[in-house]
Amino acid sequence: MSGLLLDTNAALWLVADSEKLGPDSRDVLAEQPLWASSVSLWEVEIKRRVGKLTLSGDFADGLRRAGVRELPLSWHHTRHYASVALPRRDPFDLLLLAQAKASSLDFLTADRQILAAGLPFVHDARE
Repeated sequence: MSGLLLDTNAALWLVADSEKLGPDSRDVLAEQPLWASSVSLWEVEIKRRVGKLTLSGDFADGLRRAGVRELPLSWHHTRHYASVALPRRDPFDLLLLAQAKASSLDFLTADRQILAAGLPFVHDARE
């Protein structure tokens, strides 16, 4: 598999056409197959339900319109969960990184703690 897995923040920015996405990231987004995980959709729906996030429209539909493909969470991905180390143990972050690693995808994020981990397949969405 090839392409770029979007962290939840990068996926939200893409759908909203946010200025937060950096110029280099916009170039990469236009050149590679894009993937969003079912984990990100789950995270967004949880945040909506508890009132931490407000979105207009259907997030999954916005991703589809942006040309993003769905990456379901599989057993293959979960086997890589323990191989990802972060100082913070956010299960969403760990699952997304495990998916990227297991699927040989680059990962686009603005999360400073993930970026600080120095993983070679992780790129800063703000650049």
